Amino acid sequence: MTISPTVNNPLHELASRAQTSSLPAAPQAQADKSEERQAFDQFVGQTFFGQMLSSMRKSVGKSAYMHGGHAEEVFQAQLDQVLTEKMADASASTFTQPMYELFSLRRK
Repeated sequence: MTISPTVNNPLHELASRAQTSSLPAAPQAQADKSEERQAFDQFVGQTFFGQMLSSMRKSVGKSAYMHGGHAEEVFQAQLDQVLTEKMADASASTFTQPMYELFSLRRK
């Protein structure tokens, strides 16, 4: 799975905005920080859960009677994307907190 930096990559969007803007005021900095945190949680969460769902799908075989053929495979990818987004929104912050702290320390 490759991630293109120009297609819906929240971290890329934040980085490009940070490069083009001047230093923010104190309240704006806090808003940017929470925006940065949300983008970080979304990116890491969706990457983690996306890989997890992908490997889970590969480990289960196709049933003889209930498999929907090519149409099921096409829509399965869309369903996995929606599931990944929902799981990332629900619980990504619980395991991305240590990663975000390390990310913040390296940026200082």
